[in-house]
Amino acid sequence: MKKRYFVAFAILILNLSHLAARPLGGGGVAVPSKPLPALTTRPLLQQLAARLLKGKQGSIVALNPKNGEVVCLASNAPNGNSYLPAIAKAYEPGSTFKTAQALAMLAEGLITPDTEIACEGFFLDGNIRVGCHGHRSPLNLTEALAQSCNTWFISNFMAMLGDDFLYESPEEAVNTWNAYMRSMGLGGPLGIDLQGEKGGLVANTNYLTRRYKDGWTPKTILWTAMGMGDITMTPLQMANLAATIANRGFFYKPHINRDTPQSPLPNKYKVKHQTTIPSELYAPVVEGMRMAVEHGTCHAIKAPYPICGKTGTIENKGGRDHSAFIGFAPADEPKVAIAVYIEHGGFGADLAAPVAALIMETYLKGKLSASSEAKARKIENTRTMM
Repeated sequence: MKKRYFVAFAILILNLSHLAARPLGGGGVAVPSKPLPALTTRPLLQQLAARLLKGKQGSIVALNPKNGEVVCLASNAPNGNSYLPAIAKAYEPGSTFKTAQALAMLAEGLITPDTEIACEGFFLDGNIRVGCHGHRSPLNLTEALAQSCNTWFISNFMAMLGDDFLYESPEEAVNTWNAYMRSMGLGGPLGIDLQGEKGGLVANTNYLTRRYKDGWTPKTILWTAMGMGDITMTPLQMANLAATIANRGFFYKPHINRDTPQSPLPNKYKVKHQTTIPSELYAPVVEGMRMAVEHGTCHAIKAPYPICGKTGTIENKGGRDHSAFIGFAPADEPKVAIAVYIEHGGFGADLAAPVAALIMETYLKGKLSASSEAKARKIENTRTMM
């Protein structure tokens, strides 16, 4: 079994390095024609990721938030285990995006940590009805994040788009919102030192005008409030968002090549990128993510060290929903930030969150406990690939 995982890891390293390769005599496996570069990925994490993605379609990306090093980068798909889906396949992020929504609305002064919204199990506006989870009501910001309340986030986003005191028009509100998201590394490639990266989508008025030929209103894009519709992110961008929150407002460009005397890292990977969200506003979002693990949507991944997390369940009309998770640990001295996206994986708490917890445990502790190893074997034997 170990040999198979090592081979999968070796194949991934060859894919990552873009090295020239020469065939072995007799039609054997290709080998690099020059030494492999020093990479930031951790072999133990790569091997575990290969196990956990077996029989599934999706990606795992983990970063060191303090310097942008990619410590785990793995993808699996029907056509092989290339790293490209992790950096080039844009998905609706689902409720993981509520973290970014909260930050933008806090920065604009539209909400405070104490803002409460009542939820009767659904959001209703005319003929639009969006379901919500069962939870107590009303909820403030941290509780809305912990319970992933759709009503709370849609109501406040609609209030932002309709605020004619702060903004002259919904168009101005959308463009203001877009600027916050771009400052968090969304809406375009981050610039990782790998070929093939693509950026996701963050709507602005030009995009909305092109897409909706007959015009648009705030109701047209209310789905964005819960990470669906006119918003997409790659797994790399999701992990970077988690790193930005872990750092309380800054990130470094993700990179996979290690900074060495023989191969110095370009300066652009050493520059701190500050978001336009004041650092003090991250506290209630961090607390909401902490409460999500303590008693919210991802309470099953509680660990001896404090984890902050946010699940996402992305509706899939073609089959089982997609499972997503972003998070970091430890809460106050973060050493790892992670994103997991499993297509057809069900609720965010079903697969993505426990996969992320196992990767974080291995990074922080150096190995899995006996109980965690049992969970890893169970996940390894779970098949979701369509």
